[in-house]
Amino acid sequence: MFVFLVKIKRKTERKIVFPFMSKKYFDIHGPVFWPSAIIIILFIIVTLSVGEPMESIFVQVQDAISDNARWLFVLSVNIFLFFVLALAFSKYGSIRLGGSSAKPEFKTLTWFAMLFSAGMGIGILFWSVAEPLFHYTSPPYGEGNTIQAAKNALGVTFLHWGLHAWGIYALIGLGLAFFTFNKKLPLTIKSLFYPVLGDKIYGPIGNIIDTLAVVATLFGLATSLGLGVKQVSAGLHHLFNLQDTLVLQVLLIAGITLLATISVVTGLKKGVRFLSEWNVRIAFLLLLILLIIGPTLFIFNSFVQNIGYYLSNFLRLSLWTESYQQSDWQNNWTVFYWAWWISWSPFVGMFIARISKGRTIREFVSGVLIVPSLVTFFWLSSFGGSAIFLELNGIGNLLSAVQDNVATAIYVLFENFPLSNFTSALAILLVTSFFVTSSDSGSLVIDSITAGGKLDAPVGQRVFWAVSEGLVAAVLLIGGGLNALQTAAISTGLPFTLVLLLACFSIYKGVKGEYYSLKNSEPD
Repeated sequence: MFVFLVKIKRKTERKIVFPFMSKKYFDIHGPVFWPSAIIIILFIIVTLSVGEPMESIFVQVQDAISDNARWLFVLSVNIFLFFVLALAFSKYGSIRLGGSSAKPEFKTLTWFAMLFSAGMGIGILFWSVAEPLFHYTSPPYGEGNTIQAAKNALGVTFLHWGLHAWGIYALIGLGLAFFTFNKKLPLTIKSLFYPVLGDKIYGPIGNIIDTLAVVATLFGLATSLGLGVKQVSAGLHHLFNLQDTLVLQVLLIAGITLLATISVVTGLKKGVRFLSEWNVRIAFLLLLILLIIGPTLFIFNSFVQNIGYYLSNFLRLSLWTESYQQSDWQNNWTVFYWAWWISWSPFVGMFIARISKGRTIREFVSGVLIVPSLVTFFWLSSFGGSAIFLELNGIGNLLSAVQDNVATAIYVLFENFPLSNFTSALAILLVTSFFVTSSDSGSLVIDSITAGGKLDAPVGQRVFWAVSEGLVAAVLLIGGGLNALQTAAISTGLPFTLVLLLACFSIYKGVKGEYYSLKNSEPD
């Protein structure tokens, strides 16, 4: 009887002392959840404690990593792209994710909408006007403000936003979908390494890999969320003359994080899918308006020519490391982008994996690489191309506005065309919607990792990570603005690059084993 009462008492004590940690609210995998949470909390405390000097520290860290690891980023990103292409168009391309009888969970158009919203979203809105203008005036090579510089500007922008970026996402997404749906392993990054590590993925090595993935994902997300809120703040200043201050940006992060939290509570099939579809509708409307009121013929002509430039210079641009030039251009642009996409890859890759069951490897890679890249290229040709068109014809004053505040680029572009207030308001709405989609889909992914691979973590856990993303984004803005955001992406992207290189070998082993297993099971 005494033992029975002690047991009852212990159960009661656990419920009274730690009610928020019950499985109703949290279902954590401790060896991953706690180290990840501690690292993130320590980062927030240190950054806020050090204050203003953190900005120079962020700059020094970014320079050191970029200078010494440039070659590794450039080489690795090419390896990832060519690996997934080789896999897709080999004999292994017919393997179906989830088994031979699996059916796609989402319609193809919905699938593409969710891919695009999670993969590019905020970033492409922030940089689609500003980046081509920067490359036009300060190109990586040659003279600026020339016809040749205009051609180079869109080609280099395509490099940063095209096949290489989606190749990184495809690598993680393919590996996770295969090991989760075909091999019934947990939906966590450590599962990628089962062919190499075996059951050791359930021990300390696997926990370290997942912890690294959580931290990389959260900082990659915070980079995008920080860029997004800077653009929303700049848009509100542009439209309503609200002061574009750090206080406003932090308040915006708080408000939009609240919306993301509401969305993430409703889950993947309701909140995330609903927002993803509306993101695409709003983006299509914004694009259609620009095609009507903007330089329509120039957009279509330049789109075709830009693709030609990109493809004809593909290998040269892909493997260029600026070794003979020794400037900071590539560190500030290409290296930052490669690190950013790599740090985003656990989030986007896991999200893509979750929505891609039932597709063959060939369908998966083709869909993830080609369609989003073409849509991105057309978007860049429309917005970036319109900005270049205005500069070439001496219309407007985009350049000085962009140099003054890069976040205002898209709003200053719209000023040169009719309906500028409406299109600017639409752009603010779209950035906000992308912000919410990125945050809630990222939270779902981090939940899965910190819950040991469970697909439906409790609501309390989702809320915890959605709030954490907003906090880190706010702290990065307070601690150093754009430099801090870029440093966060680069510093977490470097170690994860090494993880992905090993993942290529492991995925190949897993897919090869599956192919021969299926072949041997076929009737003679």
